[in-house]
Amino acid sequence: MFALSVWVFLAFSIADGGFQMGERYAWLPQLGITLHLAIDGIAGPMVLLTGIVIFCAALVSLKVTRRVKDYFILLFVLVGGVYGTFMSLDLFFLFFFYEIAVLPMYQLIGIWGSSTDFGSFKRTKEYGAMKLTLVLVAGSVPVWVGIIATFLQANAGAAVPSMDLLFLQTVHYPREFQLWFYPCFMIGFGILAGLFPFHTWSPDGHVAAPTAVSMLHAGVLMKLGAFGIIRVAMALFPEGAAAWMPLLLVLATINVLYGALSALGQTDLKYVIGYSSVSHMGYVLMGFASMSVTGVNGAVLQMFSHGVMTALFFTLVGVVYDQAHTRLIAAFGGLAKQTKAVAVGFALAGLASLGLPGLSGFVAEFLIFVGLFERYPFFGVLGICGAAITAVYILRLLATAFFGPVNPRWADLHGPNRTEALAAAVLCGAIIAVGVAPSLLMSSISVGVAPLMAAVLRG
Repeated sequence: MFALSVWVFLAFSIADGGFQMGERYAWLPQLGITLHLAIDGIAGPMVLLTGIVIFCAALVSLKVTRRVKDYFILLFVLVGGVYGTFMSLDLFFLFFFYEIAVLPMYQLIGIWGSSTDFGSFKRTKEYGAMKLTLVLVAGSVPVWVGIIATFLQANAGAAVPSMDLLFLQTVHYPREFQLWFYPCFMIGFGILAGLFPFHTWSPDGHVAAPTAVSMLHAGVLMKLGAFGIIRVAMALFPEGAAAWMPLLLVLATINVLYGALSALGQTDLKYVIGYSSVSHMGYVLMGFASMSVTGVNGAVLQMFSHGVMTALFFTLVGVVYDQAHTRLIAAFGGLAKQTKAVAVGFALAGLASLGLPGLSGFVAEFLIFVGLFERYPFFGVLGICGAAITAVYILRLLATAFFGPVNPRWADLHGPNRTEALAAAVLCGAIIAVGVAPSLLMSSISVGVAPLMAAVLRG
């Protein structure tokens, strides 16, 4: 999957643009439903991201010893749903793969996950699995309502109906229709993207999931929600997008600030990263809400950057937890002396998270802030405040857990094994490569975003 993802990304012709490498198979011709797969400049980097994360997640999963076959079947079904969502150009199959990607999470967390005990406060893995599944399935309801309404509106009186997104984008939907049904997609997809106030499933799901599933959960699964907003909601309903974007901007800004402040108050390593993910996905949604080409370019790049960054975080937390059997930050100290590789990787992911120049997070956040300042400078300032809070909790976490006096309790703690080290190295390489040479992705992303935003702004 990793090799094919790299090949597909490299085979995409930036000069030609549009949708490429298409495959189309009729499924229900009488309803116009076809398995139509292709990639554009936006889907290409997401396919590459999925290949990177599943490769690293599979390496980390080699430590799984219980019901191994069942575990990998569910893991690969989940990833198949992710690939299908990113590549589907039929609205029905996009939703079908979207659901396929979500449902295996229940078993993966419920069977192979872990519970968290803070004394009087306890979160079991069953709780995390059930909460995640119920909230995400509930979020799918408005999406399905929007799909049916869009299909009926677009094909009213048509002799041969179609659910092909390329056809649906050519239909002009009445403004009132867009105002009613754009929120169905914005909220429905936004729930999977961690949109406030529907985000609470995410940190609990992160914490309960096994390491590889946490990597996929934060690395690619949350990106499906953001991808649905840009691929379906904004592309089909530009007038609805313009009307509802102020609300999305406010909620996304709350995501950034609330997620960062919540991460600041956490005592568990995974909860810090879980709330950090909520905050960083807020930047993606802020970029969309800027309604500018620059901001949306930054948002798509942020999806990739956050995917590899958070996958690296969870890889390294898994290394520590498998040996220490605790994730309490206060229990550690001086880990850099025992686990230099973990400290270096964690520092790199943390610095990318706070937007250090030369790493992937800086380029993405810079473009988002430029897009925001073009139209909404006040919200741009708030976004920068969120980045400042991120720096506080990341640097404090590094100082507390990895530096300072050594806790003799962890004298035997060691670094990652060979497969975990390889996974961490691949993710570190992706963070540095995109930070040093952002054109590796931006040349593709801009080709996909430019025509989409031209159509959206044209209304």
